[in-house]
Amino acid sequence: METNPVITVIAEGLNFPEGPAFDARGTLWCTELKAGNLVCYQDGRLDRIHAGGNVNGMVFDSAGDIWFTDSENHQIRKYSPSLKTFETILTEVEGERLNRPNDLAFDQAGNLVVSCHADGRTEPRGYLLVLTRDRKAKIISRNKYFTNGIAFSSDCKWIYFSETYKWRVWRARWDASTATMYDEQPWVEVGGPIGPDGLAFDANGNLYVPVFDQGRIAVVAPDGKIIETIQLPVKRPTNCAFDPLGRYGLVVTDADRGCLLALDLKRKGASIYKG
Repeated sequence: METNPVITVIAEGLNFPEGPAFDARGTLWCTELKAGNLVCYQDGRLDRIHAGGNVNGMVFDSAGDIWFTDSENHQIRKYSPSLKTFETILTEVEGERLNRPNDLAFDQAGNLVVSCHADGRTEPRGYLLVLTRDRKAKIISRNKYFTNGIAFSSDCKWIYFSETYKWRVWRARWDASTATMYDEQPWVEVGGPIGPDGLAFDANGNLYVPVFDQGRIAVVAPDGKIIETIQLPVKRPTNCAFDPLGRYGLVVTDADRGCLLALDLKRKGASIYKG
């Protein structure tokens, strides 16, 4: 089924926006990868906070701090909006420098899973790592072609992640008590020529998958079947997030026009875990 919802451009002029996320007050944030900024969208205005590097994925923790990836400097970093301070959280895993950290997500226990794409476009160098609550890091999946978006099921028993240059999303069982992934399997193929980027669940357990360079979002049912295709007026959607207050519907970041889109879908997003 193809869907054409009402789509509004709510912000423009962004240099490769990524990582849309909402803080505890419902304020929309995103990253500006090629400008090295964290960006707050409020009252029709974009406020930029310069972090440096290539700022990619971002998530909020329970304290309201922003955890984000810096793929240029190979780091996981944290920003406190209240203190206006930055902290470097992680620079290596298993004795090696992080290799292009990309996206990230917390589970219900506060473990942070991070994709490192490692420029794995033509060789399977991408991987996933987990940083546990006690700040111990380990690799949990290897040998992927450009790991990307990450999302957990509402019960946190499953983890999903994009392997962009194989055009597919993987699914695996997840044990939050031990920060362990097992029974990893390819789950759905959404097409290329590049492939899936960020991921977001709605309240019914359907997964929304922006397909980079294809100008569409694939909606995947819990059984792994594509049930809907949402056409976009842009070519390079990077990520998406549901507005918990319902004002913007599904927000999509786009690297083609450098904009934020609001899709009037009248659907609720799943709750997102915060560390």
